[in-house]
Amino acid sequence: MEKVPMTLEGYEALQTELKMLKGTERPAIIQAIAEAREHGDLSENAEYHAARERQSFVEGRIAELEDKTSRAEIIDPTKLSGDQVMFGATVVIADCETDEEKKYQIVGESESDIAAGKLAVTSPMARALIGKSVGDAIEVHSPGGTKDYEIVSVEFK
Repeated sequence: MEKVPMTLEGYEALQTELKMLKGTERPAIIQAIAEAREHGDLSENAEYHAARERQSFVEGRIAELEDKTSRAEIIDPTKLSGDQVMFGATVVIADCETDEEKKYQIVGESESDIAAGKLAVTSPMARALIGKSVGDAIEVHSPGGTKDYEIVSVEFK
C-alpha cells in the first residue's frame, strides 16, 4: 500500500471534513431520503433521486478520505532542516526574466492550493524544485510553456 505524504495541517483538514460528512451530511441525507419516500411513487420523485445522488457523492468522498487518511504519512516540516528542497519546505523562487519572487510550500496532493502558496509535491514546479538548493536555477516545463527560476531561500516551518 503506497503511503500518501501530507503535512499535519493537511491531515487534520481531511479528518475534519471526514467527521463533518459522517456526523452531519450522512444523517441529513438519510433523513431526506426517508422524507422523499413518504411522498409515494419513487420513479417520478425528484427529491428522492436528488437525495440518492447526493448520498452517492458523499459516500464516495467518505471512502476517498478514509483511504487517504489510512495511508497518510504525516511529515512535520518543523522537524526538518537543511538547504535542499524536500517535502514540507517553504521555498522562495525568483523568475529569471522578471525577478518577481513567489513563495510556495511543498505539500501533499490533497492539500495543495496554489492561491494560498501550497504546491502539490507532484506538480511540475515541485518536481523541478525537489533536491535543489539555494542559488540553483531550475527550468519548469508546464502546459503554459517553459520558465526559468532561481531558488532564493529554503526554510522549514
